[in-house]
Amino acid sequence: MTLPLHVAWSGLRTYDLDRPRLRMGMYRTVLAEGQRDDLVRLLNRDLLLDQWPVLRTLVSRHVRDVWEEAFPELTTVSTATA
Repeated sequence: MTLPLHVAWSGLRTYDLDRPRLRMGMYRTVLAEGQRDDLVRLLNRDLLLDQWPVLRTLVSRHVRDVWEEAFPELTTVSTATA
């Protein structure tokens, strides 16, 4: 997958989503830089839930807090795997 320039404006833009580490990096970039339409179009709910326990440690506190407040199931997933 190749991210649009307004999301990945520097560094890596193309990600092989079959590679877990690259997929995690892509999700991190989209969460940090994406606009609402990007989030809807580029993120998969089940993959986000699956990756959240690790991903939440890679994003800023602000991003983590906003997402966990908006989607309480992320907090539940994080607590269950801790």
